[in-house]
Amino acid sequence: MVLAGGAARRMGGVAKPLLPVGGVPMLRRVLAAVAEASALVVVGPPELAAELPTGAVLTREDPPGGGPVAAVAAGAAALAEADGTGRVLVVAADLPFLTRDAVAALLAVDADVVMFTDADGRRQHLCAAWRLGALRAALPAQPHGAPMRVLLAQVDVAEVPWAGTGPAPWYDCDTPDELRQAEAVDERAGSVRGQVRPDHLDAPS
Repeated sequence: MVLAGGAARRMGGVAKPLLPVGGVPMLRRVLAAVAEASALVVVGPPELAAELPTGAVLTREDPPGGGPVAAVAAGAAALAEADGTGRVLVVAADLPFLTRDAVAALLAVDADVVMFTDADGRRQHLCAAWRLGALRAALPAQPHGAPMRVLLAQVDVAEVPWAGTGPAPWYDCDTPDELRQAEAVDERAGSVRGQVRPDHLDAPS
C-alpha cells in the first residue's frame, strides 16, 4: 500500500510523488522497492495512473485530503479480498531511499506491526509492515482527519532500527530543501557507493 496523496503545500501544490530524485520520480523509486508485492494499491490522485504498473489499483480516500489514516482505510478497502493473515507494507510515496533490502528487513520480523525507528527512537509510521487483519481491526470508524497514533492505540509495535547500508529508507521529502538534500545524497551515493552513513538522513516525523 503506497500512500501518494497529500496537498504538498510546501512543494507548491505539485504532485509530490512525481518529483524526481536522481532523475527518477520518487513514486517510481518506491514502486521498484515493492515490486515483489503480490498486490499493489496506490492511494492518490488520478494523475499518478500513468506511473503505475499493470495490475496496480489506484484509489483515493473520500473525500480527498482526509489525512494518512483515511488513506490507509481506502487502501485497506481496496484489499478487501486479501487474506487477513497476510502482510501489507504501508509506505509513503515520497521515500526516495526505500529499497528492497529495507522492505525485506521489515517483513523478516513476525509481528502484527513492524516499524523502523530512527536514531532518536521515533517510529516511522509510513515505513511499516502490518498484518492485514491487525490493520483492519485498528482502523477507526471515522478515519477522516484521525492522527496516526489512533492506529497504534491497541497494538504492540515491533520496532526495528535500520542496520543496512545507504541513507535511511524512511527519509521523506516534504520541502524543497529536503528534496535538494536527497538529490545531493543520491548523487554522492552513486559516485561513492557504500560511503553514505545509514543514519545520514534520519527524517523528521
